[in-house]
Formats: sequence, C-alpha cells, structure tokens
Amino acid sequence: QVQLVESGGGLVQPGGSLRLSCAASGSIFRFGAEGWYRQAPGKQRELVAHITSGGYSNYANSVKGRFTISRDNAKNTVYLQMNSLKPEDTAVYYCNADLWPYGGSRYSNYWGQGTQVTVSS
Repeated sequence: QVQLVESGGGLVQPGGSLRLSCAASGSIFRFGAEGWYRQAPGKQRELVAHITSGGYSNYANSVKGRFTISRDNAKNTVYLQMNSLKPEDTAVYYCNADLWPYGGSRYSNYWGQGTQVTVSS
C-alpha cells in the first residue's frame, strides 16, 4: 500500500529551526510533484511550498527566504527546512504528492497524516 509518512514536527522557540520529512512508502514507480501544506486552527489549509519532479520549487510569500523544500528521489523523500520560525508558523503541516504505484496506469494524489509544528516561547 502506497502512503506518505511525515516526521520532524515539534515545539520550537521563535527564531528556531525544524526539518520536516515526508517519505513515500510502498511500491512506487514514479514520484511526481510534491507540496507541503499547513492548516492553523480556524484557518483554511494553505500551500507553503511546492517542488516538481525536476526540482523546480516555489513558496508562499509568508515563508520565502525562511523555508526550503528539497527532495531525494532515490529515497522517495521530500524535506521542508524551516528556519527563523515565527509563532504564526504554528500549524499542522501536511505533505501531498503525486505517486505512480507499480501496477498502476497513472499518477494518483496522496496526503500524509500531518505533523504538528508549534512555535512558542
């Protein structure tokens, strides 16, 4: 069964850093575009960063210059390095990816279970 598993969330002080990981498990033929989203209490889920299979990335204005998305295609894993964290970055972070399972005929879209990031002193 193909799934995305996130890790790396936690509690950090303002100005600190965290690195989130999203690993795709199962029999995967191709790993397509991937994005990190976040959802704060009472707010809609928003796109934080996105990276194509070729490595092209883009970011929400609120995180530009602070967050970096990267991927290791050999490990089917995508990372989100978060620096200079602010209290307003507090949210549940979700990864989302287009995966092509072995035996499948096309990409399908998957979500991870989410990981909590709390920025507080």
